[in-house]
Amino acid sequence: MLKPVNVIVDRDIPYISGVLEPYASVRYLTGSEIRRSDLHDASALLVRSRTHCDETLLEDSPVEFIGTATVGTDHIDFDFCDERGIETASAPGCNAGGVVQHFFTSLYAVAQRKGISLSGKTLGVIGVGHVGSRVADLAEQLGFRVLRNDPPREALEKLAPGYFCPLQRLLSESDIVTIHIPLEYNLNFAGERFFAALRPGALFFNASRGEVVVEEALLAAREKLSAIVLDVWRNEPAINPALLAAADIATPHIAGYSQQGKVNGTVAVVRAFGRHFGIDPLKEFSLPTQVRPLDFAQKNQEQICEMLLNRYDIWADDAALRADPSRFEQLRADYDYRLEF
Repeated sequence: MLKPVNVIVDRDIPYISGVLEPYASVRYLTGSEIRRSDLHDASALLVRSRTHCDETLLEDSPVEFIGTATVGTDHIDFDFCDERGIETASAPGCNAGGVVQHFFTSLYAVAQRKGISLSGKTLGVIGVGHVGSRVADLAEQLGFRVLRNDPPREALEKLAPGYFCPLQRLLSESDIVTIHIPLEYNLNFAGERFFAALRPGALFFNASRGEVVVEEALLAAREKLSAIVLDVWRNEPAINPALLAAADIATPHIAGYSQQGKVNGTVAVVRAFGRHFGIDPLKEFSLPTQVRPLDFAQKNQEQICEMLLNRYDIWADDAALRADPSRFEQLRADYDYRLEF
């Protein structure tokens, strides 16, 4: 007979309400407000990035499983969890399609608004994992020359010579640079030397983590850049008002907030929860999603831009954040998950 399972769930994990109740006792709390006192009888935590799962939260708790419905895991202290025998699970790649959509929509939108031709441009992709690889592949299909930089992958994989590119070469040759790296080992990755090496007139994008960019260095380089697009910020939910003003497109950490991405994240943690506690019906849990592909073949830049904006009005997200940056968390919590392309 299975032992009773008490689980605390971040109330903002989408599509999870009612899923666990047939098999566990569930409490829904706001992720940023989960405290040690809430865990006195909890066997499991299902969270997002706003719950810091470390000694402060978990010491002397009965928690044996933590699932985060996110790609990023820098909010989890894995050393502490390993030491205490707490199993952890995440959702790698779950939001890749949404971030790809955010990148290309913002790229074409800002280029059209500023009169920048994308024909013949070189795109530099820093970090070629779940997201970066898809950005690079679609960019090549759209006619961009693509440079890829990913030293960890390059060290592990024997790919064709020239598949990966040294960072300095990428920065000096790329008209567009986008960052898709984890925060781990990459704090302050893009600092003064990074932006000094960047090609004048480049377009700069960051939808990875705010802390990989030194904001003062980016602000100092503003005049040499044709455009800045940011979805992530240091010290979220508080954001730097000077950087908000300097950005051409600014969104509240919602690049991956597609319907498919959220379904993927929730499915991943529910299945992991089911495996850990031996709950067979949850091991193959699934949710329906919608797919509405876009066909970019034989389309010019203006037509592609129109198609992308018809699917996702990124300017509306930009306007909402600028209207009241203090609503950063509320904008995320109330977000109407969009369909990918």
